[in-house]
Amino acid sequence: MAKKNYKNIELPEKYKPKLSEPYMCPEQLAYFYNILTAQKEELISERDSVLNAVRMAEKTENAGVGDESDNATYNQDITMDLRISDRNNKLLQKINAALDRIENGTFGYSILSGDEIGIKRMMARPLATLTIEEQEEREKHEI
Repeated sequence: MAKKNYKNIELPEKYKPKLSEPYMCPEQLAYFYNILTAQKEELISERDSVLNAVRMAEKTENAGVGDESDNATYNQDITMDLRISDRNNKLLQKINAALDRIENGTFGYSILSGDEIGIKRMMARPLATLTIEEQEEREKHEI
């Protein structure tokens, strides 16, 4: 029997992974793939919007339009937009890494131990790479 490809599965509109399903079955992978892909597309769209806003602010500032107060506001806007863009780029890297894990069959499993992270945790945080216990241990050592 051929293995189902998660990319080709059409899930019911209200589908949610269930504990009764085999862990990271094709339907669950399709669910997470769809969520992560949608988030990725949204971030890329936001990134383009932020970059356009930065370009417009720079053009306005370089054109000499406005006084010092206006220029300070433009600079503040550019700085904020660039911070948002940086944060979104980091999130985009995490999403791409999660999509890679779906592709190579390691999504939903700890990067440290290989243990199942758990469907409830993955639904709450699809970018999770550690079990709750491992994450708590890591946080203890960071304090």
